[in-house]
Amino acid sequence: MFEYMGDRLSNAIKNIKGMGRITESNISDAMREIRMALLEADVNYEVVKEFVKTVKEKALGLEVEKSLKPEELFIKLVKDELVNLLGGDYVPLEVTKKPTIVMMVGLQGGGKTTTSGKIANLVRKKYKKNPLLVACDVYRPAAIDQLCEVGKSLSIPVFEKGKIKPLNIVKEALEYAKENSHDYIIIDTAGRLHIDAELMDELVEIEEYAKPDEILLVIDAMMGQDAINVITGFNEKLKLTGAVLTKMDGNTKGGVALSVRHLTNVPIKFVGDSEKLDGLSEFYPERMAERILDMGDILSIAEKVENVISEDEAQDMAKKMKKGNYDLEDFLNNLKQIKKLGPLENILKMIPGARKMGLGNISINPKDMAHVEAIVLSMTPYERRHPECLKASRKQRIAKGSGRSVEEVNRLLKQFEQMKQMMKQFSNGNMKMPF
Repeated sequence: MFEYMGDRLSNAIKNIKGMGRITESNISDAMREIRMALLEADVNYEVVKEFVKTVKEKALGLEVEKSLKPEELFIKLVKDELVNLLGGDYVPLEVTKKPTIVMMVGLQGGGKTTTSGKIANLVRKKYKKNPLLVACDVYRPAAIDQLCEVGKSLSIPVFEKGKIKPLNIVKEALEYAKENSHDYIIIDTAGRLHIDAELMDELVEIEEYAKPDEILLVIDAMMGQDAINVITGFNEKLKLTGAVLTKMDGNTKGGVALSVRHLTNVPIKFVGDSEKLDGLSEFYPERMAERILDMGDILSIAEKVENVISEDEAQDMAKKMKKGNYDLEDFLNNLKQIKKLGPLENILKMIPGARKMGLGNISINPKDMAHVEAIVLSMTPYERRHPECLKASRKQRIAKGSGRSVEEVNRLLKQFEQMKQMMKQFSNGNMKMPF
């Protein structure tokens, strides 16, 4: 998401590089490029007009200190205004109430049922909650079955009573949650192909009875500017506490994310960034602005890593790298941990300067990682700890056991040695990171 828009904005900022100071004439091209980049990314016209006007006025009022370059100040200004556009401060999900009740609403096809499971998974992992999913979509064929499948794959219970009146399901579910110590209740309500009176009356009925702490609208980011009308329609009846933008990993230009908060005052709380049930990211406006401008998102990488690697493991690994004791056993453990982080290309995109280094559009075939893992698993524990013992006969056995070629085994061993040397140099402070 945002790659196209980010590239255009970066090009616009280049227009003022090397200028001694910021003037109306030398930023006019940059502002024109920014306006076009935002409009082509499907950002609302009124939002673009206001954004460009604000940036231009503030840029012309900047006093450029001798220690700073004009483009550095301009980038900071554009970033700050993007943060404001995206909502300013991070708005967290409510997790303190006992129990916390979350009502999921939206149109059909937006990803509401899957997102319900993703949020249940997140609050269990991050906040140690005991979630309960409640199946209230009694109209869409197989909706209840879908939620049950999601719950089963996550080992999270689903409360369902078939196709009875949704309000009665909610009443029974709240009693069940109380009796079974569930402290986080997520109600998956019915959607329609469009907003209608019947849908809204039913949702208002559930809201008045359950008094949810959160009402989250799940919306497909690929809808573009139509999403604003949908958010406004739901918000007028339900007073939404947040929005979840799904399919942000798809072929979306991302402009709706820059328009939602400004036009509706509904904060974006999450974005869906993969189809997997852990493919949900909390929405931090500042981090998102930095990603758009190719400044990276090191904090999000750190959080993802913290979820799969403990501090003790990280310190042990650092010591091994420094001493040059990092072996294929460690490499295998790291491979397993990397798989838990989600698609590797999504992580690479968060590195500062990723687009400049050509990492923005990189595609990593999961099969390649599986092949590498198969080769290492075909080695004995001794061979993994002492790769220098791997001569021709052993390599042939490993190739046969993994179903790969001897050439692939040799390539992996060569790349592993190069990586090991690089890690040692980084940890000894002899090399600078490339960003």
